[in-house]
Amino acid sequence: MKFQHTVSYAAIITGLAGGLIAPATANAQTSESATQGGDDGVIIVTARRREERLVDVPLSITSISGDELAATGVQDITEIGQDVPNLTLEVSRGTNTTLTAFIRGVGQQDPVAGFEAGVGLYVDDVYLNRPQASVLDIYDVERIEVLRGPQGTLYGRNTIGGAIKYVSKRLPDDVAVKIRGTYGSYDQADLVVTASAPITDNLRIGASGARLSRGGFGDNLVQPGVENYNKDVWAARGSMEYENDGFFVRLSGDYVRDESDPRQGHRLIPSLLTGAPVLDDVYDTRAGLTVPEQLVEAYGGALLIEAPVSDNITLKSITAYRKDSSASNIDFDSLPSADLDVPVIYKNDQLSQEFQILYESDKLNGVLGAYYLDASAFNVFDVLLGTTGTLIGLPGLNAQTLGDVDTKTWSIFGDFTYDVSDHLSLSVGGRYTSDKRSSRILRTTFISGLSDQFDGSGIPIAVTSDFSGSDTFKEFTPRASVSWKPDENNNIYFTYSRGFKGGGFDPRGQTSATPDFNLDGTVSAAEIFDFLQFDPETVDSYELGWKSSLLDNRLNISVAVFKGDYKDVQIPGSVGVDTTGDGINDSFAGITSNAASADVNGFEFEGRALVGKDFAGAGSRFNFHWAIGYLDAKYNTFIDAFGNDVADQRVFQNTPEWTGSMGFNLGLPVASGILNLNSSISFRSDASQFESPNPFLDQDGFSLVDASLVYNDDSDRFSIGVHGKNLFDKRYKVAGYNFVAGGQNGAPFVSTLGLEGTLTGFFGDPRRIFVTGEVRF
Repeated sequence: MKFQHTVSYAAIITGLAGGLIAPATANAQTSESATQGGDDGVIIVTARRREERLVDVPLSITSISGDELAATGVQDITEIGQDVPNLTLEVSRGTNTTLTAFIRGVGQQDPVAGFEAGVGLYVDDVYLNRPQASVLDIYDVERIEVLRGPQGTLYGRNTIGGAIKYVSKRLPDDVAVKIRGTYGSYDQADLVVTASAPITDNLRIGASGARLSRGGFGDNLVQPGVENYNKDVWAARGSMEYENDGFFVRLSGDYVRDESDPRQGHRLIPSLLTGAPVLDDVYDTRAGLTVPEQLVEAYGGALLIEAPVSDNITLKSITAYRKDSSASNIDFDSLPSADLDVPVIYKNDQLSQEFQILYESDKLNGVLGAYYLDASAFNVFDVLLGTTGTLIGLPGLNAQTLGDVDTKTWSIFGDFTYDVSDHLSLSVGGRYTSDKRSSRILRTTFISGLSDQFDGSGIPIAVTSDFSGSDTFKEFTPRASVSWKPDENNNIYFTYSRGFKGGGFDPRGQTSATPDFNLDGTVSAAEIFDFLQFDPETVDSYELGWKSSLLDNRLNISVAVFKGDYKDVQIPGSVGVDTTGDGINDSFAGITSNAASADVNGFEFEGRALVGKDFAGAGSRFNFHWAIGYLDAKYNTFIDAFGNDVADQRVFQNTPEWTGSMGFNLGLPVASGILNLNSSISFRSDASQFESPNPFLDQDGFSLVDASLVYNDDSDRFSIGVHGKNLFDKRYKVAGYNFVAGGQNGAPFVSTLGLEGTLTGFFGDPRRIFVTGEVRF
């Protein structure tokens, strides 16, 4: 069997609402001294919006402690996909900071405004509405929780595959200063400085600043001085906390600026028109596009208030605002000529408010809540196309798409657990959501260069789409579970849950391509609306699981078998369009419909064992951890653009059948501290980039090996470590573009958009070695 491990590139910092940046690492299910549990091995999570032992929660969760995240040198969120079963996290193609996430086969690869995420990303319970600026480096994080399966009851829309939660640390009571530095391969040089201090007995302030930089893994061979896959980031964050007799307030804010060079793809085939050969180094590129200047900025703030009003009831309020902008030049064809070049601008902002009433008693525990989100997402991109006319000196074509999507969503929810006896508990919950989407789609064809959005002088010659419309989608997402606990350390549960991904309007839709559905000789506004609109998709999940903490918490295991009924699957896609009648595609149109249904079934098995303790002196230990995931994801129906059911020819994108990892931690007392050796191997089976398999773009399975050696002194004053990532220097594709046909069984490649033929890939990080050092005062 062939295996793959898909790790994305180290990316940016984003402080976000609750406190982040920084180096981190993923290990499997739990840590020996996990989260809040101290050294007793008890893992505490907040997956159900209240603190509970991991073993008591009737759903699949992987909890990664902050200590683990610091121990093995993981540097961004994508790396936790190494050790969490059935999870894929990647940096989106052609970007440095946009996140692509899939859990159990469900997610979203296209970041364009109008398409919703399938996996929810939360920072201290603040939902991030758009994937731009979401590839996070983390610092001062208490833990990361990965919730697998639909989370529609407690987390709402767009958690149809699951949710990823950052839980940040609270500021310490005493004055604290921490300086962390990293130096390594490709001239990586990072510095993170964190400081906090009490102002009064109840009031604390803290701030962090970070500079993250790294040279490129490759170069742009036609733009001197421009690197490929480099990193150039500045970030800062501040927070203030007040705490008195259970009453807690935190005000936080952050800013990040990413000036990394554009991340361009590697051509997998020679160019069809000019015959440019495939480059030897997969990290090099010949991309010629320089507009706009690459820049990502993001900032935001959050206010958290927790107020106990009785022994049983706590009120909680979460208010947050975020804004980000991204300017990128994405050269699809990765050639000097403007054959398929896409300059793009993204602008997003969101305001959210959530209220919760938390109830705790001996037998009944739960939460009631209400949530509101007001968000906007704007993007505009030109598509500079090579056509037969440009070969004889005619002006080139530019197919511009402008999208402006407003979202107003509100929901009410509740979830409660009742302990029928010491061994049996029942949980029920539900959420009602009203999700309004308002879209403007404007598509314009230009000649003679870029549009005015990119300071060009292109001349508009045709409007192929001019659409404004709105629709409100209403969904009820219930959850129910029953848990049987033969003792306090074993939990056998069965859970039903539902999730949904919001509907909308195809952001690449072309109104002029709308069919005359009723054959009356005209295309009405209602027909255009129906042509561009697509409905929410849903998953109904059934999960049977067993969690156990054995041998005085020295052995923790979690097993789950699940079945998912995936309905009204949104199938986005783009096809070339001939707008001039010359037989050459000179534009493209989006085609998105709820054209598929599928079954997503599988199992997961995670565990961690403390094999030995104090065997080589006080403090020595040996831990072993593992995770295995299996997915049987198959389409039952899949209607293509021509009305044909092609389910037997389609596969789930970014969804390997097998995922897994295993590793160990060996700690030995040395001098006045502990020397820790960590090593792990992670693997994934074959995976397809898109629903239509492509032997040139899809990735065969393989594995990656990481290792770290870290020394921590007993006084907790300093640590120093050396880390190795992808030690065997594997090359593996994580994303790509495909606008060619043919190429198999001796048939020639034929370009479906542009003249050179675009088949480009983006690759995961090569081998990297780096040293980290941290001092604390």
